[in-house]
Parts: sequence; C-alpha cells; structure tokens
Amino acid sequence: MAKKLKEILVDNSNGLVHMWLEEVAEKQKEVTNSAISQDLFENTNREFVNIIFGSVEKESLTSDLDSFTERVINLGWPLSYLTDGLQLFKRVAIEFLIEHEELDVPVPKVLRHVDELVNPIINQLVNEYSGSWENTVSLQRVALQELSAPLIPVMDNITVMPLIGTIDTERAKFIMENLLDGVIKHHAEVVLIDITGVPVVDTMVAHHIIQAAEAVRLIGSTCILVGIRPEIAQTIVNLGIDLSKFPTKSSLRKGFTTALEMTNQMIVQTNSEEQTIEELIDSLDRSKQS
Repeated sequence: MAKKLKEILVDNSNGLVHMWLEEVAEKQKEVTNSAISQDLFENTNREFVNIIFGSVEKESLTSDLDSFTERVINLGWPLSYLTDGLQLFKRVAIEFLIEHEELDVPVPKVLRHVDELVNPIINQLVNEYSGSWENTVSLQRVALQELSAPLIPVMDNITVMPLIGTIDTERAKFIMENLLDGVIKHHAEVVLIDITGVPVVDTMVAHHIIQAAEAVRLIGSTCILVGIRPEIAQTIVNLGIDLSKFPTKSSLRKGFTTALEMTNQMIVQTNSEEQTIEELIDSLDRSKQS
C-alpha cells in the first residue's frame, strides 16, 4: 500500500508542486525580508520541492538535501522555512491522497504512510541545518576573534596590537596566544598594546594585560601599553593596579616614538621626491620652450 501511495504522489507531482508552491508563497513574508527578490524565493521553493520529490521517489535522502540546506543557511533563512515547507508538503499530499478517486484507503493509514515518507526528510534537514549552523557560527567566532586581536607589524622589530571592545576571559586567552605567536613570527622586539578602544579597564582587564606583557617579556621582548586615557589612569590608580613593570604612554604616537628609541631606529624626512618632481617639471618647461 505504501508503494501505491508513493506512485500516486510521483505520478501527480506536477499538480502537487503547483499546490505546494501556492501554499508556501503565503509564508514568504514570514521567512524572508525585502532584500530577497521574488525570483530568488520562487527558484528556491522550486528547488526545495524537487528535492522533496526526489527523496520521496527514491525513499532515501539525497546529497542535494545537504547542499540545499547549506545554501538556505547562507541566505540567512530560518529553520522554520524548511520545517514549515515539509509540513505543508505533508498536508498537501494527505489532502490529495484522501480526495483521490482511485484510492480507497482509510485516512489513518494515509497519514501513517505519508509520515513514513516525509519524516525522515524532516529529521535529516533538522540535523543538517543544526550541524551547518554550528559550523558557520564556529567559523564566524574564529574570524571575529582574529579581527578582535590583530597583531600588525609597522616597522622592523615593532608591532602594534589595537584592542577594541570588552575584554573577557575567553578573549584575553586568545589575545595572549595571538600576541606570543605574532611576536615570534615577526621577530618583534617591542609590542605596542593600544587600549584606546577598550571602554572599561577594571581589575580583571588589567590583570590580563599584565599577564600578556609578562609573557612577552619572558620571550625576550618589551611591551608598551598605550592609549591610557585620564579616566582609565584614575581607575587604575584607584584600583591599586601596578603597571610599573612595563612602559605606559597616553597615545600611540608617543608609544611609537619610544619604540623607535628602544630599537635604535628613527624616521628621517626627505625632500628628494619633491626635488625629483620639480626637476621633471623644469625639464618639461624647457622642452616646451625649445
């Protein structure tokens, strides 16, 4: 009997697809936003229903199901788009089978057989969506961590780590790892930790910064803390935090000047480029006169 029901659904797939598309179109505003075009939504729906029929016909889960789920996640559509779409398919299929003239099957059996065909697809979609979503979130978290604690080489033996936002324990651990790896990778003698963009420096934040600076010192480099605003300086004093073990500067400019002195470097301005341009202009003028 289940085989007969499946054959009826597959043989009447065109009509069922049309019925399903009409049903699911009503839910467009619930799962998408104005940035999603009508064509994209319709094409996605058609691909979805074709995958459903492919899985029903083969009575197995196709690889297309996994790739389709990943694309839905990349579009930013919720899991409800998939689950609601399958529930609508079940409803359309059940209503069609019950009203089918050549089929004389009790309604409970129709419901059971349709569940047996569609429920494995629902379970697979939910599992795939959850796994893909967790993977996407994990990748985004790693990317955000890398952006939240970049180590930028600005000159030979001098690197800068600008910190922005709140520093919690997890982020502090990543800052420490990135800082040590970067110091070794770039052969940095001096590291400027810029806390201009850190809104609050409390005991915990200061403790993490001191730990990072001490770790840098142990591998043979020096850490300079820059970007100490007056309110942060007052907070540090009130909390009794000892930052005397490494240099501190109020701005990145002052810290960079100190770093140059510590690495026996200096910046020399030259007007050689201006002279070259002036000579070029003079030669052009002379060529015009001649």
